[in-house]
Amino acid sequence: MSTSASESFALPPHVVSLTSRVDFATTLARLEAAFQSRHITLFAKVDQAKAASDSGTTLRPTVLLLFGNPAAGTPIMAANPHAAVELPLKVVVWQDNAGLVHVDYSDVTQLLTRDYGIDRALFEKLAQIPAMLRSVVTE
Repeated sequence: MSTSASESFALPPHVVSLTSRVDFATTLARLEAAFQSRHITLFAKVDQAKAASDSGTTLRPTVLLLFGNPAAGTPIMAANPHAAVELPLKVVVWQDNAGLVHVDYSDVTQLLTRDYGIDRALFEKLAQIPAMLRSVVTE
């Protein structure tokens, strides 16, 4: 987990925050390339800073990506339809006031086991996502 020296925000225990070694645009491009190379579907890209600007307010650079693989997520939702609220997966890329870029994601494997009673065997592929995200921000 990380926070910049100039800012401190509450971070729930199931959310992981990684600091990228590269700028905002490069971090986003690397994430999208990682999804594509692993046949992960990018369902939506929400530019939250642009939405804020369009509404007359301001927000630091912030983009939310909704992504997943239906072959991996469908068995989870079949096992417990309520788990669909956690899927597709989400990652947010944001830049703090010091210019550091962060990649935040929810470790849904904790939630799926604890809160939805899903057998870990059903989300083996999801367990690979944190390593992929770490590789994107550290390369």
